Amino acid sequence: MSANMIDLLLKSLGETCYMVLIAIVLATLIGLPLGVILTVTRKDHIMPNSVVHNVLGAIVNATRSTPFIILMVAIIPFTRMIVGSSIGTTAAIVPLTITAAPFIARVIESSLLEVDRGVIEAAQSMGASPVQIISKVMLPESLHSIVLGITLALIALIGASAMAGALGGGGLGDLAIRYGYQRFQMDVMIATVIVLIVMVQGVQTVGNALSRKLNKNKLS
Repeated sequence: MSANMIDLLLKSLGETCYMVLIAIVLATLIGLPLGVILTVTRKDHIMPNSVVHNVLGAIVNATRSTPFIILMVAIIPFTRMIVGSSIGTTAAIVPLTITAAPFIARVIESSLLEVDRGVIEAAQSMGASPVQIISKVMLPESLHSIVLGITLALIALIGASAMAGALGGGGLGDLAIRYGYQRFQMDVMIATVIVLIVMVQGVQTVGNALSRKLNKNKLS
């Protein structure tokens, strides 16, 4: 592989990291409150509200069920309105965020539902408000599980960012398509796949280690 191609690979890696990291932060900021609301508004939880729960759940499910490549095309006008363009690395952050947020919301919901109801009832009996129960009981108790869920979302975003390259999103996917596929440069394709595998393995390893540490701290 030539020095020029290595430079392109590093540039594409930087674009992928930029897309994925910004998207996972934004998606978590959106998905966290959505997941909390989905949990506490269940009929048997601390703030039951079937209307809010069912409507929000339907929106989350509809977004999650839309394939990323279709979602990316469908929201082009929205993307253009937000960032001024529908092509490029920054533009790809919008659909990446939208596709990850509902996934994270369900991850948060699942993690919060694992919290022992006895702990929640004990907090209620001591007069804790719903906000206090959420912030001081539910989230701390489920933090290690939430970290694992966000790790899965981050890995999914790495894959989605590669698909974004098919529509001019930049990053490693764009490099693999333009050089590895269209120009039949198999060394570029192989290098791109290896980099993606290393990225996923690294993210999973760090996520597992952080989750274990949080779980040990909770138990100690």
